[in-house]
Amino acid sequence: MPFVKVYIHFVWSTKNRYPFLNSKEIRTEVWQHIRENAKEKSIFIDFVNGYTDHCHCLISLGVDQSIQKIMQLIKGESSFWINKNGLIKEKFGWQEEYFAVSVSESMLDKVRIYISNQEEHHKRKTFQQEYDEFITKYGFEKHKDFG
Repeated sequence: MPFVKVYIHFVWSTKNRYPFLNSKEIRTEVWQHIRENAKEKSIFIDFVNGYTDHCHCLISLGVDQSIQKIMQLIKGESSFWINKNGLIKEKFGWQEEYFAVSVSESMLDKVRIYISNQEEHHKRKTFQQEYDEFITKYGFEKHKDFG
C-alpha cells in the first residue's frame, strides 16, 4: 500500500468574479456542501473557505487523484448543486481557471490560518490584489481567462 501525503492549495473564482456568494450563510452552506461531496468522492479537504467571489481549498491528494480531476469534481458538482437548490437567484458558475500550488508540511498551519481568515483578509484586500500577489509569488504568467 502506498503512503502519499501531498497537499495542494487550490483557489478558484466565481464566473466573471461576480459576488454570488454575498452572504455568510450562503458561503457556509456552499463550503459545507463542498466538504460533504468531496468526502463522498474520497477527496480529503483539510480546509475550505473563501469570500463573495472565490474559494480556497487545502486538499491532500490521494494516490490516484489528479489536480484536474479534483477540480472537475468539486467545481462541477458544487455549481450544479447551487443551481439545483436555488441557493442564489442568478445562474451560478465557477470560472474555468484555478490556481493550484503545493504546500510543504511546515507551511500547513500558515495556509490553514490564511484560508480561515478570508473574511478579515478581504476587508483590506480585493481578490484582484490577492490574485496579483499569487501571480508574482508563484511566478505564474497572467492568463486572460483568470486575470
